[in-house]
Amino acid sequence: MNVSINQPAADAASNLVKPGKVSIGQQPPGGETLVERFAYDNKIVRDFAVASIIWGIIGMLVGVIVATQLFAPAANLGNQYTTFGRIRPLHTNAVIFAFVGNAIFMGVYYSLQRLCKTRMFSDVLSKIHFWGWQLIILSAVATLPLGLTSSKEYAELEWPIDIAITLIWVVFGINMFGTIVKRRERHLYVAIWFYIATFVTVAVLHIVNSMEMPVSFLKSYSMYAGVQDALVQWWYGHNAVAFFLTTPYLGMMYYFLPKMANRPVYSYRLSILHFWALIFLYIWAGPHHLLYSSLPDWAQSLGTVFSIMLIAPSWGGMINGLLTLRGAWDKVREDTLLKFMVVGLTAYGMATLEGPLLSLKNVNAIAHFTDWIVAHVHVGALGWNGFLTFAMLYWLIPRIYRTPLYSKKLLNFHFWIGTLGILFYAIPMYISGFTQGMMWKEFTEASVLKYPTFLETTLQILPMHMMRALGGTLYLLGAILMGYNLFKTMAAGKLVANEEAEAYALPVSYKPTGSETYWHRWLERKPFQFLVASLVVILIGSLIELIPTFMVKSNVPTIASVQPYTALEVQGRDLFIREGCVSCHSQLVRPFRSETERYGEYSKAGEFVYDHPFLWGSKRTGPDLHREGGKYPDSWHYHHMNDPTSMSPGSVMPAYPWLITQQLDISNTSAKLRALNKIGVPYDDLAIAQANEDLTKQATEVSGRLAKEGINVKPDREIVALIAYLQRLGTDIKKMETAQK
Repeated sequence: MNVSINQPAADAASNLVKPGKVSIGQQPPGGETLVERFAYDNKIVRDFAVASIIWGIIGMLVGVIVATQLFAPAANLGNQYTTFGRIRPLHTNAVIFAFVGNAIFMGVYYSLQRLCKTRMFSDVLSKIHFWGWQLIILSAVATLPLGLTSSKEYAELEWPIDIAITLIWVVFGINMFGTIVKRRERHLYVAIWFYIATFVTVAVLHIVNSMEMPVSFLKSYSMYAGVQDALVQWWYGHNAVAFFLTTPYLGMMYYFLPKMANRPVYSYRLSILHFWALIFLYIWAGPHHLLYSSLPDWAQSLGTVFSIMLIAPSWGGMINGLLTLRGAWDKVREDTLLKFMVVGLTAYGMATLEGPLLSLKNVNAIAHFTDWIVAHVHVGALGWNGFLTFAMLYWLIPRIYRTPLYSKKLLNFHFWIGTLGILFYAIPMYISGFTQGMMWKEFTEASVLKYPTFLETTLQILPMHMMRALGGTLYLLGAILMGYNLFKTMAAGKLVANEEAEAYALPVSYKPTGSETYWHRWLERKPFQFLVASLVVILIGSLIELIPTFMVKSNVPTIASVQPYTALEVQGRDLFIREGCVSCHSQLVRPFRSETERYGEYSKAGEFVYDHPFLWGSKRTGPDLHREGGKYPDSWHYHHMNDPTSMSPGSVMPAYPWLITQQLDISNTSAKLRALNKIGVPYDDLAIAQANEDLTKQATEVSGRLAKEGINVKPDREIVALIAYLQRLGTDIKKMETAQK
């Protein structure tokens, strides 16, 4: 552990510290205390910092590419591995788990050692954590462009990688708690509370949301179906934002901001209120992503109510951070790092005010599925996560290399170009989102949709998408300059891999008195009790929302006419998932007149009981597809996939010519039906055994219909399966309506 106790008599004498010179609360009265020498591990901090810089630049670059594809489809290079649908999740995974994830571990490893006055518990575990996390990121880079995805937003990685994430997260947890256990500080500082809550909640979220039924090594189906799957996914998705992008950053804010400003945290009691209220309320808010959906109304209402209440603790944290700068605002004018922190905190305040407002049904009705949500997300990501990460990197690297920053001019330039990048990104997206929401809902005086063709709204907002790409480019340029500035700084200095430090040993016996008997002070001395308390707090909301949706059948009324997908449709659905079509096309018609007039009957919960996973989507770059079946002839879909502009002039959808030439892989058809059967889809043994025979029969029928329309395509091509799936969408309920007539 690189810890030494001063035992030799000559040295021991110089290291004896009289109790009268010891700070109050650190040492018990009476006796003499030895100082222990040890070394902080800065190498692991440097490793995570470098990884965050490199992955950040890569992730932002991919983001600029996907943003460009939305107004210039040719930017996908005509390659199936670089289309928007396949690399959009690569962008989100890279910036969330690679850029931000590595930054979290950098900040935690640096601050935790100093807050606990000890080296990390195990150098070996630190290395396993670092390299394991990088391998997970590389596995995402290798699989997502190949279309190997679960399609669940922010949780797209397939089951073997999910297991690896679990194992590495456990390694991180052992290392973190081992460090806390051997600390030389009696009480856990507020930053560590947030680290503990992050660890336990992310573990729960990841395990519950990643329950999958494997089909093969890199293919699985979600254990949950339809409405339940949607609820679990957005319980996870919303709280991934809360407990991966927010709570660890709040913890780091509580450590790094006072360090940078040389001021103590404004209010200890406010930090207690902030912490417990935030983790209790955040976990309930997930259903606000599913307003006006087939989710039961009571769950939607819970999501809205708790989202509104969430404003209080969120702003409490922001205020606690900003008021930490009291008496130091003059420094903000001169200190660029504090400027990064202030803009970051302001972005956090804006995002956490806007989120609850978006959970109001009347606001959500306009904003959901539009670019407004993209703007909201990126204000938080670029401002809060990005700027705080930049500030920490600029603060950390010169210190662990014991050298000044290479260029303060580049630092200032980065701040301003990054701020401009955020503005050029967010403002056009707000305009674009509001424009979309209004155009989709506008009726003429004759009471018909004013813009019945979805493409009209897409073409209207193209200039906004171009400005968004410019904003992203400016932000990326700032990150590249930061990388250059920091790597030059590293080159000029020398890493202090083992930074020497010393601290008093923590006496075993301790009797609290006075304010130390306060209940929360007791909890701050008990890390495992703190862990259990955090777990209980986040489980309350989780269980109340999830269990009734699974246990009460009336929450998901069944529809007799809804039947499982055929073998060919299952294969076509998996192609839809592989190509990431859900990134642009929802499958959820909301109960608005503007949507039922445009798409057809609104979606019912019972229509999704065999959907593993659900494919409701979160954004409409193209029209909703839930009532797509039978809307167009097979030939329309064939031509549309081969060249979208041939059917929709001006379309920004990329072409998918490989679907026409590539042979459908049917080697796993029976395995897929068997896996789906195990999680509740009623395929009988005969259907599973004859899966490929039935598939071939239906594919021949589709191919025959295409031939009658002058298109010759073999039944074993991928396009045939996709057409079969698209023609099935939303048709079951039509059968019921026909029967009732």
